[in-house]
Amino acid sequence: MRMRWPRRVSAQVLAIQLALTGGVMVLATGLFLAPLSSEIDHQAMHKALAIAQTTAADPDIARDLTTTGPGASGPVQRAAERIRRATGALYIVVMDSRGVRWSHTNPARIGGHVSTDPSVALAGHEVMQIDVGTLGRSARAKVPLRTDGGKVVGAVSVGIGYGSVRDQLLATVPRLLLYAGAALAVGVLAAVAVSRRLRRRTHGVAFADISAMLDEREAMLHGIREGVVAFDRQGRIRLINDEARRLLGVGADATGRTLEEALPPGRTTDVLAGRVDGADLLTVSGGRVLVTNRMPTKDGGAVATLRDRTELELLGRELDSTRGLLDALRAQDHEHANRLHTLLGLLELGLHERAADFVAGLTSTHRSSAEQISERVHDPLLSALLVGKSAIVAERGVTLRISPSTLLPGRVVDPRDLVTVLGNLIDNALDAVAEHPARTPFIEVELRAEGTTAVVRVSDTGPGVSPAMRDHIFTEGCSTKLPPLPVFPEAGRPPGEEPAAAPSRRRGIGLALVRRLAERYGGMARVTARAGGGAVFTVVLPEALTGDDTPTQEFTAAGESR
Repeated sequence: MRMRWPRRVSAQVLAIQLALTGGVMVLATGLFLAPLSSEIDHQAMHKALAIAQTTAADPDIARDLTTTGPGASGPVQRAAERIRRATGALYIVVMDSRGVRWSHTNPARIGGHVSTDPSVALAGHEVMQIDVGTLGRSARAKVPLRTDGGKVVGAVSVGIGYGSVRDQLLATVPRLLLYAGAALAVGVLAAVAVSRRLRRRTHGVAFADISAMLDEREAMLHGIREGVVAFDRQGRIRLINDEARRLLGVGADATGRTLEEALPPGRTTDVLAGRVDGADLLTVSGGRVLVTNRMPTKDGGAVATLRDRTELELLGRELDSTRGLLDALRAQDHEHANRLHTLLGLLELGLHERAADFVAGLTSTHRSSAEQISERVHDPLLSALLVGKSAIVAERGVTLRISPSTLLPGRVVDPRDLVTVLGNLIDNALDAVAEHPARTPFIEVELRAEGTTAVVRVSDTGPGVSPAMRDHIFTEGCSTKLPPLPVFPEAGRPPGEEPAAAPSRRRGIGLALVRRLAERYGGMARVTARAGGGAVFTVVLPEALTGDDTPTQEFTAAGESR
């Protein structure tokens, strides 16, 4: 059957580790046996050399070699055999200067010439080698045989049987294989343990699945319209997708850096770093309202998600303005009905002149209020905002005043930014005055130009802002407003009670947007105390006005640019 390569990562790693472990053990065994065989041969040759040197050092053998003849019972043969039996050598051959044997293990070979060349030893040099002779393969050594005067009269050749050398080598193999097998078993157990751990960490997926999952992750992270930022346990950015880079205003080099290195200090950095607890935390980054959530990971890092709520926040504020206008229209409808009833009564009583004066007075009052705003604020969007806000403020029992020093020419670079600033400040002041009504509650608005700088100042008669809160009032999530009232379900609403309004949006964003807009223009936003009680919010917007008297945008009567 054809063996199939495993698909799981853990199985592939196990197979590779087993193959590597087995290969390493075979290689290590071979590398050990090769020098061991050479070392054993070397030791055998040195042993033969030592025996030959000892034999040649016996003065009786040299003397007998020169005074007697070769024979099986000669003194040289007896001395050589005695040494051979004592040392366990395969043979000890003593030869004369002609290469004729005077001793041999086989006495029948005494008197014949040696089978190997003795010239080197007879020339006075020692020889070690592995060679084949009449007794087979052996480790042999040849040394010169000298008289007391140092004259070379022959040579001694000693051989160690190669069978004993091979037996010594083979005797070490079982122990070596035992050690190699133990090491292989340890390696297999380690490979199995690593494979099981890897299988748990990879959930048994295949390499092809990992590649596909990585491709899908990259496509998903960079394709979704939600920012994702991943951090390691040291707080460095490990991953950031395209949407997160856009929302945070960072580049592609943010990966590998800490939050403090990639982002300026502020609430956004604190929320992403986990220094602020909570879910769906609101932050403002670069004029954008972001909803941030942070989830820790098992390796000590974290993943933060960012959602852009700028458009939703703007829509919510437009909805609030629409609701305010509806409330104002409803109040005006009631007031208009009362005026019509009054006018009808005057006509029925025949007081026609009084009726005409009554209508003229109403018309003049409304026209004078709108004309007063348009004369001082030349930009159509800003003047329309003030007219609309005056109706809403009046419906809640508060007076909207235009400061005598108000004068803003119609050369605003981007009227929408000033509308955001002014609308947020008026709404904030209205909530403060309504929740803490004074004896004569009012809001005063001042808009003026200082060269190309626009100065917006809104004061109110509310409770004011304490000195401890003035440094934090423009921070995201900070709000001094009271929480919204609870909503009663329709079925459980007390009799005669009006339906409760829908819960208001999360607070603490309006003033943060004001500050960010001011900082974007290079200006500032601050709050101070008003003489007599209340608060004064001042926003300075440098370069918010053009240098000439020509407006940058023209608006139709409906308030849309053309």
